Amino acid sequence: MNEGDLLGVANNLVIKTNSPLETRALAEAMAKLLMPGDVICLNGDLGAGKTAFSQGVAAGLGVKAPVTSPTFTLINEYHGRMPIFHFDVYRLDGSEQMYDLGYEEYFYGEGICLIEWAERVQEVLPQERLDVFISRHEDSEDLREIKLIPLGERYLLLLEELSNLVHIRN
Repeated sequence: MNEGDLLGVANNLVIKTNSPLETRALAEAMAKLLMPGDVICLNGDLGAGKTAFSQGVAAGLGVKAPVTSPTFTLINEYHGRMPIFHFDVYRLDGSEQMYDLGYEEYFYGEGICLIEWAERVQEVLPQERLDVFISRHEDSEDLREIKLIPLGERYLLLLEELSNLVHIRN
């Protein structure tokens, strides 16, 4: 990340990264601020960087195992400083199928939830959460714009702390 890659828009935070490594590093920094019960919703096109972001969160929480997208298993569980429940809901037909997964135990439990393709199950997502929108920049294969939208006081405070961490690194 370079000077000027961090933009605050009202309560949102927009960060530009120049490589998958920078995307992972951003998520790793954010992971150090996460607490049990946090829900992070990841949105973006195929190949945008949702899994790279998830890998960074896992690394920041001390996960040693390889982190892959649970496209066919729907949920992967990882153990670090606290449990991580990594969802990929791309293959679900809608929110109704989340009931079969017992989503409430995960969303309101003692771990962190990372939900790829979260917009597909909008109806069952907690009102308080962090929405992350990752988009590719048309000028570069590696450049990403990551928009973090806090829904709730907890996530507003998280973004304030993250903003301070990112400023220190620039």
